[in-house]
Amino acid sequence: MSERPAQQQDDQPGHEDRMVPQPDYAPRYAGSDRLKGKTALVTGGDSGIGRACAVLFAREGANVALVYLDEEGDARKTESLIAEEGGRSLLIKGDVVDPGFCRNAVDITAAEFGALDILVNNAAEQHPTDDFESISPEQLRRTFETNFFGYFQMAQAALKVMKSGARIINTASITAYRGSHHLIDYSATKGAIVAFTRSLSQYCSDRNILVNAVAPGPIWTPLIPATFDAEAVAEFGADQPLGRAGQPNEVAASFLFLACADSSYMTGQVLHPNGGEIIALYCFIFLFIAARGAGI
Repeated sequence: MSERPAQQQDDQPGHEDRMVPQPDYAPRYAGSDRLKGKTALVTGGDSGIGRACAVLFAREGANVALVYLDEEGDARKTESLIAEEGGRSLLIKGDVVDPGFCRNAVDITAAEFGALDILVNNAAEQHPTDDFESISPEQLRRTFETNFFGYFQMAQAALKVMKSGARIINTASITAYRGSHHLIDYSATKGAIVAFTRSLSQYCSDRNILVNAVAPGPIWTPLIPATFDAEAVAEFGADQPLGRAGQPNEVAASFLFLACADSSYMTGQVLHPNGGEIIALYCFIFLFIAARGAGI
């Protein structure tokens, strides 16, 4: 039996207030000041994983700037949730495709809160198709501009104001590791994000700025009904070992770990909250094949 009724939305990145049932964003435990006095900027922060991170960060003592495209209702809801946690927030509407907007978002955040300690790159879009040959240059360009260029541009802007101890956390995807035949352009952007995370972590190591990523599996967010047909939405995540899609608050804790002092000896790494799919196996097979080819 499906966990949710068949449903679909007509525009991306989707609206959380239209979803049935609503995703679970609520933090699962009392805060312990792990981000007290810190300032975080979360792209795609109005809903889904971004909302869950924003509310959890606020519970842990952070100020949170929320970047969103045009989902005004979702953004205002997240703003109110942060206020309920006793936190301060800042809503910044715009498109991360625009490098000028990215610079402005960082500048506004630093001016409002006096610093920028944590950047969560999370905004994304995806356009499924079973016909690879039909993917247009416009779709390919737009997907990369949002999912990868936006991350790149936000990180460039953030590094101009970040100080030692700051964190950059990128949202990758399980599709970066196992691929997806109907999300080829999206998967390619997520693979680029993994390589970007590893490379940027090396660049930032002398500054003591840590760069990591989270690669979720199927998570119940607005992007899902905004992407797939109603029947696919109803069965979304059922093929994972745990037999269901994950909830945003089951992913947000990974972001918190990478944002706080608990991960002080981690950089260039990827966490995998994905419902039980064994990603390390793909890496092992690749290394085994490479070793055999080298005659080792």
